[in-house]
Amino acid sequence: MQDKLIQKLYDNADLSAEELKVLIENRSDEDFKLLSGFARKRCEESYGDRVFTRGLIEFSSCCKNDCLYCGLRRSNKNAERYRLTEDEILSCCDSGYELGFRTFVLQGGEDAHFTDDIFCNIIKKIKEKYPDCAVTLSLGERSRDSFQRLFDAGADRYLLRHETADKEHYSKLHPTEMSFDDRMRCLKDLKEIGYQVGCGFMVGSPYQTVDCLVKDLRFIKEFQPHMVGIGPFIRHKDTPFHDKPDGTLELTLFLLSVIRLLLPKVLLPATTALGTISPNGREQGLMAGANVVMPNLSPVSVRKKYLLYDNKICTGEEAAECRGCLQRRVESVGRRLVCERGDYGS
Repeated sequence: MQDKLIQKLYDNADLSAEELKVLIENRSDEDFKLLSGFARKRCEESYGDRVFTRGLIEFSSCCKNDCLYCGLRRSNKNAERYRLTEDEILSCCDSGYELGFRTFVLQGGEDAHFTDDIFCNIIKKIKEKYPDCAVTLSLGERSRDSFQRLFDAGADRYLLRHETADKEHYSKLHPTEMSFDDRMRCLKDLKEIGYQVGCGFMVGSPYQTVDCLVKDLRFIKEFQPHMVGIGPFIRHKDTPFHDKPDGTLELTLFLLSVIRLLLPKVLLPATTALGTISPNGREQGLMAGANVVMPNLSPVSVRKKYLLYDNKICTGEEAAECRGCLQRRVESVGRRLVCERGDYGS
């Protein structure tokens, strides 16, 4: 039965909700071996042996939100807050360009200090200096007008994890002032404006069921994002979920392969969270169908302050060390780290 479902997913790039539930609930090591082999094949058909790098610049650890799972939540009095200046952000880009990065990802908490005017100015300066590079934003929820302004300034991509496609589950992960409908509205706006859009979810987040995961997968299939970021839930000691169990490497890898087959051309990261829960987690992610890695370009002085979860890796490494380490890891599984923008379907 499982073999037939996996073959159907490979042949048709789709399964019904009931079929996905059966596939997840009855998965085995043998199933994953077949599934991941198919996922690698689909990835190679679109991207060959290439793995794209994204230079991650974590510009602010300040956040107005109080998400129950996140170490940056506003109620965490132990969090160390910082903001990078415009010059510091541009300096990170300078370093990254020299190291071969052709995509810069500006990621931070929802920080009101960073207005549209500030972001537009930064985006324009990056694009003027490095016109061959892509700018990806991960700034959380904003108005449609704000998204439009940032796009008009030159932003190419936007990452906004939906976190869960189940409305009731969403309410268990977020404070009452945050809205599932607002999150979905943002994703719709971003796609209509013309961004390459990324969504995604945590694997093994508190109160998540197999039905939740099926809704996530069906949403991803229907929404057709250009990027999907998934990683295991990892608890943070200073959040309400400090005593919840972490997500597993095994299920995350299985779902990576499913997503690759659902969306054969998707840009799919092997996340830092994978490397945090397993020493070779990112390599295993690549073997499961991922084709993107996101080394950190942030100044070493602030990296330990941007802790979404406990025990995050690479907080003490310089950018060059991060990239060099990843290059060796990528090559160890027969893949090739490339200096390209790495656009969807390229």
